[in-house]
Amino acid sequence: MSVRAAAIWAISAQYMSFAIQFIASVVIARWFIGPDDLGLFSIAFAAVQMIALLQDFGVTRYIVGEAELDQRKLASAFALSVTVAWSVAAVALLAAQPIARFYGDPRLLPITAIIAASYLMVPLAIVPQALRQRALDFRSNTMIEIGAAAANAVTAIILAWRGHGALALAWGAFAQQGARMAISQWRNGFTLPRPFSLRGSAPLLRFGGGNSALVLIGAVGMRAPELVIGRMIGAVAVGLFSRASGLAAQLRTLVSGAVAGVFYPAFARLRDSGEPLGPPYVRVVAAYTAVTWPAMAGIAALAEPIIRSLYGERWLAASPMLAWIALAQMCYVALPLHIELPLLTGRMRALVVRNSLDTLASIVLLFAFAPLGVIGAALSRFAHGLCWIAIYFGFLRSCLGFAPRALFGVWLKSGAATLAAVAPVYAGYALWHPAASAGMGQVMLTALAGVGGWLAALWLTRHPAHAEIVETLLHLRGAVLPRRDRPRESHG
Repeated sequence: MSVRAAAIWAISAQYMSFAIQFIASVVIARWFIGPDDLGLFSIAFAAVQMIALLQDFGVTRYIVGEAELDQRKLASAFALSVTVAWSVAAVALLAAQPIARFYGDPRLLPITAIIAASYLMVPLAIVPQALRQRALDFRSNTMIEIGAAAANAVTAIILAWRGHGALALAWGAFAQQGARMAISQWRNGFTLPRPFSLRGSAPLLRFGGGNSALVLIGAVGMRAPELVIGRMIGAVAVGLFSRASGLAAQLRTLVSGAVAGVFYPAFARLRDSGEPLGPPYVRVVAAYTAVTWPAMAGIAALAEPIIRSLYGERWLAASPMLAWIALAQMCYVALPLHIELPLLTGRMRALVVRNSLDTLASIVLLFAFAPLGVIGAALSRFAHGLCWIAIYFGFLRSCLGFAPRALFGVWLKSGAATLAAVAPVYAGYALWHPAASAGMGQVMLTALAGVGGWLAALWLTRHPAHAEIVETLLHLRGAVLPRRDRPRESHG
């Protein structure tokens, strides 16, 4: 499968799984659960993930990026994955009671235990899915992602409808892991850790140790907001923050997150062939920022009507948080693949140092802004995004050798396209209705005008992504529509 075809499959999977998750979140939040229930689930989920994110132990990146992956290396990687993952899941289960005591809420105990138990199934999905990714078999990945999302959505909606509150979300997470395990095993021919042996796992232990440090440090920075807000402000505040951050992250992933799994093995092949990585990276940045920046800026501009229309009046307090968090996502997209590419170029130790600085900045800013309330916590995410760019820019340049002038040129063109995309939204607020009273008709019309302005800006600035977008659309048309220029067969 070519990189472009793999990207199309990955994007298709992301769009369909996002649609399932998005519809489920709207249904659940609008009719069945409130900020308090969502806050309880978010605290439990964040606490478990701080531990459970260690489960992968770098196995996915090792399998995808290893230049010479033989059966012995694969068997030892699978055995090590199961050993580490089940140990981590057991620790997460034992932590359920202390977590409930720390937050002083006994309702957290069963929620945390269910989420922790779901991670017992994770190791049986890690290796099969990594093998499909290594082969650029994103058709299978599409099935896995859609099946997992559907299992989560159906389980959570049914249980929430029956009045189980936060427990419905926990059982949805459990069903998602079960579906991911079953489908990934099916698509890879039911791969099991046989023979179960840790011999030959020393290279993975070295790689996994550094990778686990990265994952743990990243998990602290990523999940600290829910945990700190839950302790300092309360579960309702966590629910509002989680609604805003979850929606922003979902929409960012919808726009650009799917293709990250495609670019990683593609860059691994470029590295193995000895080709320079700088110019391709600039093109990747162009693709990411050309699409994600306008989308995130549009979400920030439309935050209040989006929250009101989707979730109802009781969630309106999340709208200013959504605006700041969406702007923060623009910062994180400015330098994509900031973990994967340094790993491919053998810069593990330096990456751990930068990742530690990144997490320290995240926590310091969070504590500095949290006394201002949940708005302050959201504002700290944007401040952290600016620090994040400063931390990683020079480091990625040293790893990849890209020309700063070329990258700044891409950012400038993407910034122009972003301004063109959001200008109709603010014109609508000034000439039609303000954000507080804007209806979905105004939102849709100004957003559609923004798409037109975005495309025009890409063309006028000769943005590198313009040609790629056109080629991708042509590829999709050729894949979906029958060819009419194909000569008919002659029968004599």
